[in-house]
Amino acid sequence: MYAVQYIAVIIILALMVYVLGKYGRKELDWQDLVFWEALLLIMLIISLKPVEISLTIKNILGFGRGLDALFVVSIGLSYLLLFRLYIAIDKAEREITELTRQIAIEFQEIKEMLEKLERD
Repeated sequence: MYAVQYIAVIIILALMVYVLGKYGRKELDWQDLVFWEALLLIMLIISLKPVEISLTIKNILGFGRGLDALFVVSIGLSYLLLFRLYIAIDKAEREITELTRQIAIEFQEIKEMLEKLERD
């Protein structure tokens, strides 16, 4: 194994422990834990056997070089992560919009009650 592989393994293991810690502090739900741990496990396996895995992916996808196959798979995974992030942001925006509407309605009701009390 090369030095860069040792460094990658150490960093990935540290990230796995970090993700587990976030789950333990209730900062992640279990779906996110499974997603990130699976992604980090895949990265760990690739960092341990990069040549064999790149050649296998190359043969499956029909590319000329193994590194090209790894780039294509990495780009595909990046798009999946971006889509997941987009969905989470969209959900948060919808929740903020709904909460803003509810607060505006409640403020209007309070304002009407105060005006009614002032008249009486």
